[in-house]
Amino acid sequence: MAATPEICEDVVFEGARAILCAIDPSTHDIRLVYQGPDGAVLGSVSKAVTALAAAGATPLLAMNAGMYHADMTPVGLYVENGTEIAPLNADDGFGNFFLKPNGVFFVRSDGSAGVMETEAYRAMGLAPAFATQSGPMLVIDGAIHPRFLPDGTSRYIRNGVGVRADGTVVLAITRDEVSLGSFARLFRDIAKCPDALFFDGAVSSLAWGTQMEIDAGEPAGPVVAVFDKTEGG
Repeated sequence: MAATPEICEDVVFEGARAILCAIDPSTHDIRLVYQGPDGAVLGSVSKAVTALAAAGATPLLAMNAGMYHADMTPVGLYVENGTEIAPLNADDGFGNFFLKPNGVFFVRSDGSAGVMETEAYRAMGLAPAFATQSGPMLVIDGAIHPRFLPDGTSRYIRNGVGVRADGTVVLAITRDEVSLGSFARLFRDIAKCPDALFFDGAVSSLAWGTQMEIDAGEPAGPVVAVFDKTEGG
């Protein structure tokens, strides 16, 4: 089994186990990957890290990072290496993605990152290096999403991303099934993120390097990967 990266820690919150990875953009690169060199959708976290390693860039960690349609196309905005592959989606609909406000996780060309509610992101007119839209927002300006129950009956292994006031990016995934309300409080109260975005549940997976630490055995569209700058990743 691969060793846990130093930037990650296991925590227990409200009786559930979770992993928090705190990423300093000055020492680590954060990228999003979706397609292989042949243009085909990679389709899973395990295939994404294998492809990255084959290209000489083994990540410290990687996880699924956004929702996708049955044909594996992203439901919302997806930008990779400055190229928009899928547009911003402000439509109404059914499911977690459309539990508004939803939002966007983005990485600027200088490596700094943010999480922003969809309409605020649109208003900013950003041109990021990487971006993935998902939903719902978990925490918005320090407040839990207004439509969440304190502890709903829907429980899954979940993952998401938040950004602290100092710019530190926090990727989180639970080892146990939790409600959206509890997962949001994990970001607000333990990860100390005033803004956080839900990536997905039930399909949530995590890799340490090329080895799967949590594997739902389900497909993945966009994948977020973290690289150590000191090792030329």
